[in-house]
Amino acid sequence: MKFNIIDLFAGCGGLTDGFLQTGQFNTLVSVDWELPTVNTLKKRLVEKYNYDPSLNNIIRFDIQRVDELISGFNDEVYGEFQGIDKLVEDKIVDFIIGGPPCQAYSIAGRVRDSNGMHDDYRNYLFESYVKIVDKYKPKAFIFENVEGILSAKPGGVSIIDRIFNSFKDIGYEISTDLRNDAVFDVSYYNIPQKRKRVIIFGILKSLKNDDLISKFYLELKNKATDEPLTSKKAFENLPKFYPVKGLKKVSHVLKVSDENLIINHEPRFHSERDVEIFKLLANDVKSGENKYKSSTSLIQLYKEKTGKESSFHKYHVIDENKPSNTIPAHLYKDGLRHIHPDPEQARSITVREAARLQSFDDDYEFLGSRGDQYKMIGNAVPPKFSKIIAETICNLFL
Repeated sequence: MKFNIIDLFAGCGGLTDGFLQTGQFNTLVSVDWELPTVNTLKKRLVEKYNYDPSLNNIIRFDIQRVDELISGFNDEVYGEFQGIDKLVEDKIVDFIIGGPPCQAYSIAGRVRDSNGMHDDYRNYLFESYVKIVDKYKPKAFIFENVEGILSAKPGGVSIIDRIFNSFKDIGYEISTDLRNDAVFDVSYYNIPQKRKRVIIFGILKSLKNDDLISKFYLELKNKATDEPLTSKKAFENLPKFYPVKGLKKVSHVLKVSDENLIINHEPRFHSERDVEIFKLLANDVKSGENKYKSSTSLIQLYKEKTGKESSFHKYHVIDENKPSNTIPAHLYKDGLRHIHPDPEQARSITVREAARLQSFDDDYEFLGSRGDQYKMIGNAVPPKFSKIIAETICNLFL
């Protein structure tokens, strides 16, 4: 017997993949609104987990239109769908998983936005998640988001208070101390990246839960390692690309001996100026000189090299002896804050390297433009961490 799950805001499938890796779960339906992510997830489920594509259960749709999502729709943009009800039929929905878009809650996003993201509609996408939980009444749910959700106050009201009360109103219980219970750094779970996330575990109050919330968090914390995983592992055995000057941009070409190509492993084009900066900074880290360790020195370097002013430092080299800095969706815009640690390669990381830092398997193929691929990887839950969450749930309910 397998547990049935619904995955909302599924993205390219980081959460789903971790759950399916356990062999204990079956995805009834996954929902996301971006075409490249939906196509990527569909390809993964069909090719890796033998899902029947005729089921049409990987849905592209605007989750804010909850009633149509449940009962069915025929839409010019999103096509035709029979509705979640038809897919579920008489099956039990055991768990609902998902993570509403985090940009409205992230501290970086609030800093960049002139109104601190107070007016961003994404603040309230959790309401659609709550409605679907209320409709299908799963035993429990997993709601993943950034640490910034704990301090977000759109309209002056704590978003966590809103979420707590919304789930309470439909008969679910979550921790009353999320800051101490629910914040996890995935680098302590064999993922080579510093990435703090909030995992909200909710339980249906009518279950005799025997304090399952406390047990869930205790078990998850007990699975952490004493030391974080360094990023070196993410770059092992990958083909190397070295810069070759072109007419306008610098191309990076494979070393002749590297013939084993890996999907989604192609570098961006960079200007000669950026290649020079990347080499300088990577050498600085590798040598241990650390001349450019401070934000002030990096801001000054940016000004010297570009002639432009900036309030924030633009550059960061991944140190192989530490976890990588967080892989964000912003990576689709540029890779200046994710510079490869090898000075000879002098480039930003590839899609595959970003995927490895997020713990995606090398056979996980990302579709769409390169920008789409970076974005979906940055938005994803690391599958290895998701698997640990899924295993913890199994231990509580099996």
